[in-house]
Amino acid sequence: MRLKHVALTCSSEQNADRFYRDLLGLEKTAPKRLPSDLAKAIFGLKTELTIINYLDEQIHLEIFIAGRHAGPAAAIDHLCVEVNDLHGFIEKCRALEVKIKQIPRGDYTLTFIKDYDGNLFEIKENSNPA
Repeated sequence: MRLKHVALTCSSEQNADRFYRDLLGLEKTAPKRLPSDLAKAIFGLKTELTIINYLDEQIHLEIFIAGRHAGPAAAIDHLCVEVNDLHGFIEKCRALEVKIKQIPRGDYTLTFIKDYDGNLFEIKENSNPA
């Protein structure tokens, strides 16, 4: 079994682009539409939704642009991503005004960030960068 994609919700395409394209460096695909009848059948929402995929060789994120229907994810829902340079990534987060939470735990620190719509990400540094 392998993870095919992760679907998250953002309130705007601008927020999605700033976080997934500009910060994470993922390639953006052309937006697609999910008709309102299908959105209602799947999610119980009576509105057309825009879907944008952001991806690279290893990650595929399916982002639903839900406007006013978007809200923060459940408190424990998160994605964990690995970066080669944690310090540089944190500096980029600061430059893009991304919320950062660092929690000391013994001899290391846990790092979490939230995108502009409250989706939570755990950030780890790759111990074996290529």
